[in-house]
Amino acid sequence: MLDIDRAAVAERLSRDNPWWSNPEWQDPAAAWPRRGYFDPLIELARRPVQRAIVLLGARRVGKTTLLRQLIDEANQTREFGPVLFASVDTPTYTNLGLEDLLGLFEDGCDHDPMGPRLVVFDEIQYLADWERHVKDLVDRYPRTQFIVSGSAGAALKRKSTESGAGRFTDFELPPLTFAEYLDFREATAALLEGEGPRFTVRDASGLDEHFVEYINFGGYPEVARSETIRRDMGRFVRDDIVQKVLLQDLPSLYGITNIPELNRLFTTVAYNSGQLVSLEQLSGGAGIAKPTISRYLEYLEAAFLIVRMRRVDQTARRLKRERNFKVFLTNPSMRAALFSPLAADDPAMGALVETALVTQYLHAPMFRDLCFARWSKGEVDLVRLHPARQRPVWAVEVEWSDGAHRSGKSWSPLRELGARSELRGICMTSRTVRDTLSPFEGAGSARQVVPVSWLAYAVGRLAARQELAGWNEGLPFDLLGDHPDVDPERP
Repeated sequence: MLDIDRAAVAERLSRDNPWWSNPEWQDPAAAWPRRGYFDPLIELARRPVQRAIVLLGARRVGKTTLLRQLIDEANQTREFGPVLFASVDTPTYTNLGLEDLLGLFEDGCDHDPMGPRLVVFDEIQYLADWERHVKDLVDRYPRTQFIVSGSAGAALKRKSTESGAGRFTDFELPPLTFAEYLDFREATAALLEGEGPRFTVRDASGLDEHFVEYINFGGYPEVARSETIRRDMGRFVRDDIVQKVLLQDLPSLYGITNIPELNRLFTTVAYNSGQLVSLEQLSGGAGIAKPTISRYLEYLEAAFLIVRMRRVDQTARRLKRERNFKVFLTNPSMRAALFSPLAADDPAMGALVETALVTQYLHAPMFRDLCFARWSKGEVDLVRLHPARQRPVWAVEVEWSDGAHRSGKSWSPLRELGARSELRGICMTSRTVRDTLSPFEGAGSARQVVPVSWLAYAVGRLAARQELAGWNEGLPFDLLGDHPDVDPERP
């Protein structure tokens, strides 16, 4: 078999790293909008810890663009030393190991390999046993900051927890938050004032309209920026994202042979995102055996297509046998792309509104402490448990209505949960109403009515910047300013 000349490979690597020959070169990606996760990622890279960063996330959420922007920043500041970028799936690099690429780096860009430098390997899942190779490099080059990324989340997440203990730090990049979507649409300044943690809404109805738009078309940077892609959203999501995961990533990782079966389950879950489901329901709806359903759900979750939320009862006790649970799409717009966009008043919009709010928390450490409460006489959509005491801190009932808060029956589950758990606050969302109501006796110190678009913006903004930690016990609705049409002095 003929070999590829080393000089040709070196030439290709040099073209992929133009800053080696031109220190003033600037990546076009530097002019693109930065995601809110940029600053936390570069701060993580600056930490003097001998660990590789593993950038995790679904397809097309902007991982490579984020890395290119980080590299451009590093080249401008020179703070990391020489920089190497290599996409492992490049055909020219076939049969080359990571050590080979480092050798070409040292030849093409003269530097001390034992000194500080930044090495980025994109699409790392295409390298067999990547975690073992990266761990070896981290041990051998303690002053090199390694960052690896890839789209096959199942492979990365599974393998990064099986080996390389103490040598990897995972950094998950979810789909665009609502706050990021507004930034990419260049609509933030017209709708809101202030960066947070508190902000004021300038145009409540406009924010509500953009929230519906986000539910149908948000999540992916390319869709947010391109009207052409938005007009063909179904093909973009179905063919470029979902089908590649279902047809390529998961079968190759787990040896799945019945692709139509997996596809049928995912379609069923997507259509019912935010709804209460059970293995029995999914088995009957998709025609798949329950043990297989359980495995498929694990695969879909590992591939960043769905997340599951656990259930507690009215005492916040986790049930030993969870027959019912909630499954959410990681990006609500996948539902619209697979079926059709929804109008604001569509009956199915309520479940997608809940999906959109839940997914704003995806990157926040507190996400693992979120659950929903359900018992024989009531249900509360979102409950935050204290991570140590496992007692409820606050609760939110997600409503897509401006009238639900006027009904005592609508408040009844929140009132019961609050009375049993001494919640610090309870909240019911609305479409446009912002109000503060008298607390129930013995059921929390605050009772708020908040437009769900406001809450989604606040949570998404702080979660992306990793500034939500300070609100672990604080109330998420305390982040919000006053409605322009509501008297702030109203009791």
